[in-house]
Amino acid sequence: MFFANEQSGDSGQWTISFKRLARKAFLEDWPMKLIALVVSLALWVIVSGETGKGTLTVPLNLRTAENTEFSNTPVQEVEIVVTGDKRKIDRLAEIKGALAIYRDLTDLPVGDSVIELNPSNVRIDLPAGVRLTDIVPGRIAVRLEAILERDIPVKAETTGSVPEGMEIYDETVRVVPQRIRVRGPASYMKTLEFVSTEKIDVENKSGDLIAKQVAVTVSNPKVRLQEVVADVAFYIGEKRATKTLSIPAKEGPAGKKIEVEFYGPRSLLDTLKPGDLKGETVKNDAGEDVPKVDLPPELQGRIEVRKPAARR
Repeated sequence: MFFANEQSGDSGQWTISFKRLARKAFLEDWPMKLIALVVSLALWVIVSGETGKGTLTVPLNLRTAENTEFSNTPVQEVEIVVTGDKRKIDRLAEIKGALAIYRDLTDLPVGDSVIELNPSNVRIDLPAGVRLTDIVPGRIAVRLEAILERDIPVKAETTGSVPEGMEIYDETVRVVPQRIRVRGPASYMKTLEFVSTEKIDVENKSGDLIAKQVAVTVSNPKVRLQEVVADVAFYIGEKRATKTLSIPAKEGPAGKKIEVEFYGPRSLLDTLKPGDLKGETVKNDAGEDVPKVDLPPELQGRIEVRKPAARR
């Protein structure tokens, strides 16, 4: 019993002490304490939530449908106005390279259009407490074209001069691949006849020439190549000329001759002697008279019989 009363007395004393402490903390000098609290809150608001405004220049990314592409060059950058937490806005200037405006144009039809740019129809990743309020310019002109894909021939380009008295034999030029799949705006693709390799140096070269993995280029930056390199091979040989000879006919009366034009390297043409050759005229698939001449084995494939025969 005595123990219980002793505990009860201690509890009462603690209660009285707590009340005195609370009264002293909250009621004594309360005007000064209230002022201190208000000042602290004001300082916190000023430091952590001061409202600011900023202007930044950022890239503009326009997303189009896969089967369309711009045929003009739209605006690449825009100026944005942001408001909100001043400290965060100040830091945006340091990271502006990571910011960009995104505008979805996947539903835009082919042709000329003027599109709006405003905070409600663009996307930009801004920190919490900062919002986009304006974009300049707010309207831009774009022109969309349909995209075409075609297999385009590859043309080998050269630079430099071959030795005097030599030439590139065009018929020997081989490009692998011969054609490359090209993708680009329809208006350009309809006029594109070929794509070119980078220029291959032929200065003072002769004989067989092989160039591996030569870059293939196209002048329009909006065009995409499925393959960007090609292998090129060709032959540089003696300059060719023509020579016309009247040679004996294989059949017919004695002394009958046919006139034939030969095309090939000059030194080989000089070896041709009318008395060593015989020819005839035959019909080709189109029903035309063409010459047929028995060339010596060493000249076959190196000299071309060009003109139809003329009877004499």
